[in-house]
Amino acid sequence: MALTSPRNAGQRRSSTRPKAAAVNPLQLLADRVRQARARRGMTRKQLAHDSGVSERYLAQIEAGHGNISVLVLRQLAKALNLSVDVLLLEGPEPPVELVHTVEFLRRLSLADLKLARQMLLHEFAGVDPAARHGRIALIGLRGAGKSTLGAALAQRLEMPFLELDRLIEHESGLTLNLIFDFRGQAGFRELERHCLEDVLRRYPCFVLATGGSLVSEPGTFERLLSSCFTVWLRASPEEHMQRVIAQGDMRPMANNRDAMSDLKRILAEREVLYNKADIQVETAGHTFDESLELLIQALRDTPVRDSLAAISR
Repeated sequence: MALTSPRNAGQRRSSTRPKAAAVNPLQLLADRVRQARARRGMTRKQLAHDSGVSERYLAQIEAGHGNISVLVLRQLAKALNLSVDVLLLEGPEPPVELVHTVEFLRRLSLADLKLARQMLLHEFAGVDPAARHGRIALIGLRGAGKSTLGAALAQRLEMPFLELDRLIEHESGLTLNLIFDFRGQAGFRELERHCLEDVLRRYPCFVLATGGSLVSEPGTFERLLSSCFTVWLRASPEEHMQRVIAQGDMRPMANNRDAMSDLKRILAEREVLYNKADIQVETAGHTFDESLELLIQALRDTPVRDSLAAISR
């Protein structure tokens, strides 16, 4: 009786396995560009402007039909403030946890990297865990109530209230729209990180309203998560849109007939990131006063409760 060697047996078994479906690299690239654009709340027109790639060509790329050159790929990555390798990764997009962990580990020394294998991530954040509980950061799309609820919460807590977007405008001397026009996505992200670091350095406690797209920058978002107690203020896409219109602020939906579809796509792309918040508070269908009480009640059930001692029950 003839014997089959382990090597031959392995070859025989592998030959009977179904072949994996071929991956279309252009379609993967198309998906990555669309996802990155949605997370940043950028319209196709804005990305075309920032990258120097025509809107027509960009539409072809996002449809998976563009035979993209290395130069154009670099232009798109720069405009999206991403490295080229992120757009070219084969297979599914890396999990959010992996992206955040990599960004965190890049800040550690070689000695700390060895220790990191055996310790929890927050052990290396360089921030006293208790200090997070005096720093409340609100995240979510525009129209969730970050500014109005944040200001009211800060007043109740007798804490400073800060709006990161206003700090960015003050630092640059430009409005947000002009920052994007003159400095692009990458320039805005640099200012955003700088202003966040400045807030963390200057204020031991605060209530901070962040920009809706901050979560799309792994390094900045990881810094926020490790340094602040984060709250996702949620609402339905329809309610977000109604509130934004009421504010008279259609950025980045201006001159866009598919504004609601874009908003839903942005929310869908960011949801996995917003879910990283310590807690979530649903504001849809509630009045301002009801939402404020829901926010305070949600915070009472967390380590932040010590900061809420001044609020009468």
